[in-house]
Amino acid sequence: MGRDRTRAERLSEGLTAAVASVLSLGLLAGPAIVFTATSWHLATDTGTTVFSRSLAPLIFLALLALPFVSACAVFRSGRRKGMERLGAAVPAALTLLGSSVVPLAAFCLLLL
Repeated sequence: MGRDRTRAERLSEGLTAAVASVLSLGLLAGPAIVFTATSWHLATDTGTTVFSRSLAPLIFLALLALPFVSACAVFRSGRRKGMERLGAAVPAALTLLGSSVVPLAAFCLLLL
């Protein structure tokens, strides 16, 4: 890692990280809206227990936070290996993009 990287390399890594982040947030938008509406419905519905009122939103929140937690772990792992910020951000952004497919797949299964 002793060589200096060119501006084009840094720009391409930054753009990759930015595009992957925007795409993953776009993938999470649909499930987030549906899961939020569902949890609101469960929390305000009459006849449900206090346990289910508190558990449903927590499960949905955990499902939507999972991609960000895994991307953070990948970023920290890259930084510990001595990578620069943008060099560590690209695998983290791609992990975020890949793990955003999990809530989208769960959403599609709910629709089926």
